[in-house]
This record gives sequence, C-alpha cells and structure tokens, in this order.
Amino acid sequence: MASVTLEDVTKVYPGGVTAVDRVSLAISDRELVVLVGPSGCGKSTTLRMVAGLEEITSGAIRIGERVVNDTPPKDRDIAMVFQNYALYPHMTVYKNLAFGLKLRRRELGLSRAQIDAKVRAAAASLDIEHLLDRRPKELSGGQRQRVAVGRAIVRSPKVFLFDEPLSNLDAKLRVEMRSGIKRLQRELGTTTIYVTHDQEEAMTLGDRVAVMKDGLLHQFGPPMEIYERPVNRFVAGFLGTPPMNFLEGRLVGGGDGLEFDAGGARLALPRSMAGRLGEFVNRPMVIGIRPDAVGLLSDDGFAALRVRVALVEPLGDRKDVYLTTSSETSLVGRVDGRAAMQEGEEMNVYIDMQRVHVFDSGENGRAVTTMRNGAGASVH
Repeated sequence: MASVTLEDVTKVYPGGVTAVDRVSLAISDRELVVLVGPSGCGKSTTLRMVAGLEEITSGAIRIGERVVNDTPPKDRDIAMVFQNYALYPHMTVYKNLAFGLKLRRRELGLSRAQIDAKVRAAAASLDIEHLLDRRPKELSGGQRQRVAVGRAIVRSPKVFLFDEPLSNLDAKLRVEMRSGIKRLQRELGTTTIYVTHDQEEAMTLGDRVAVMKDGLLHQFGPPMEIYERPVNRFVAGFLGTPPMNFLEGRLVGGGDGLEFDAGGARLALPRSMAGRLGEFVNRPMVIGIRPDAVGLLSDDGFAALRVRVALVEPLGDRKDVYLTTSSETSLVGRVDGRAAMQEGEEMNVYIDMQRVHVFDSGENGRAVTTMRNGAGASVH
C-alpha cells in the first residue's frame, strides 16, 4: 500500500485550455478519497494523471515516496476501474479476471495455482463465483461492474482508481455497489481515489472529499466537515440533497443585533453569529439555508418567513416542499411527511438561524460565517 501526493499539479491542453490548475492533495495510505464536482471540473483528468494516462504540464505526483511523473502506467502499481467496464467480450469472467496476472506472471513470480487462487478469492469477495464460466454479454450491468472491480482486486495494487464506475447502473444497483466498494476497500486496506459527479456517492463513500470546479480544488476534508462548514457558496450548493437554498440581500442592524434583509423579509441572526459579521453590514450578501433547517414549528432562535407552497413532493416519512417568498425567491424545505400542506397555500415557515450560512455575493462567494482555511481545507 502507499500514500498518493499531488503537488501543484497542472494540466494545460494545446490551445491554452487549463483543465487542472495547481491541485495539491495529500492522500494517506489506506484512505478512500473522492474527487467530486460538475462535468468538466477536472476530476477525471486529475485521476488520469495519477494513472499515467495523461501527462502533467507541471507539478509532481508521488505514489509512496516515488515521483511518478514520467513513469509508464504499467509501472505505477495501480489498478483502474472505468465507467464502461472495459471487459474482453470473447473471454469468460474467469479469463477476464486472470488476464492481467497471466500477462505478467513471470514478472510477478506467480504460478498458475497462485493465479487461480487469487481469481477465486476475488470472485468470492464479490459474490461472482457462479459467473466464472460466463461471458460479459451474459451478465447484467451490476455483474459486469463487479467483474471490473474484481479484475482490479486480483492485482493487489498499491492504489485503486475508480472513474465514475457506477454511472451506468440503475439507482438500486448503485446503492448496492457503493456499499460493496466501501466494504471491500475497508477489507483490503488499499489506498483508493474515486471520481464521481454524484455528491451523494461522495458523501457516503469518502473518508475525505475533494470538491472541484473549473480545474480548481475548492475544499478538501471529511464529508460532514464540508457539509457543515463549506468554504464558499459553490461548495455549499453542490453538496447536499436537496441543495442549499440561497437568499440574496443585505445585513442590517436590527434590535440588539443584526438582521438579514431578504427584500420583504427580515431574518434575525443569532448574537453569536452577529458578533463576527459587523464589518459586512450594508453590503450585498447571500444567506444559505439547508432544506432541513426549514421547519413548520417555531423554537428559540428560529425566524418566521412568509411563503406560498408551490409544490409538494411526498417521500414517505418526509416530504420536500417547494416554496416561494414574497420577493418571488424559490426555496425548498424538507419536512415531516405527515404535515398537512396544500399547493397554493400561504403560510409561515420557520428558519433555524443557528444553522444558516452567510456568504459574500457572487457564485463562489466565500463563507464569512466560516472564515477559516483550516487543516484539510483548500480554497482557490
């Protein structure tokens, strides 16, 4: 096993297109790190540079203590699982699993019996022992993906690389495979880098999560730290389902503290928060509200907001309610599924102001209620 370190890694394509811009990551031995972000953010390019499938323009990549900038992919001791499975259609599952080992049997010093043992152990761990004599066309999507993962496992590499491996599966299989990959990674203890655009996958899989956009690393840390302490508006809006609500307005003085004037509604900020925000009074700001901080009952530290119910989506024990404020701003709340609400109804909802975030204006406005770049966080 080995750590993986990226130091100011940059990728510029011909024509001056910068796909990855000075990304630095320190991934510990045995850690599972997820690279997440919207399409075109540079996450797959970063993974391919670690694999050696893309040359880096500048910076350094280390696997363990060895700089691998100029090391061919086959000599990096990594195994990669692709989105499209990349199985050999004319080979059985057994032969697909064994192919890489047989190709390097002498180099690895493996006997046929040892290869057979590795293949069968990998098949057992993935519950595909009964599929060893089948060919890929005879398998379901989930079974093919397990074979692709098994082909990586048998090699016992220092690092696993996963490039959106579950995007072709249906929702139920995605959940099953996601938990299976996490379980296997824990059992094997292999350092793993996993790329996805699905923030739910990122939150549930990663020991730490790297959030990327436009080739930049915006934040790197444990998933709940990023969820609860996003460094900017982009990160706050990207992680979380449904996404964070944003209201634009200004911080103004009110009573004994500060209020957020959202244009037609004023939300009183907690004193503990107001003391840190004095310098931002009368400036255009944005307040961020998680859907589960929108409730139907008031409590200490809650602020009332008059809304109209635009749409109700029942989800069993809870429901998502899409609301419109008096200033025609849309927001969503996640409330008790038994709550009686009718589309078109006007009512008060209550915001837990202890849980709101305040950001500078702009798409990537910094979180002024966080105001730190602590250990594990990176901001550009």
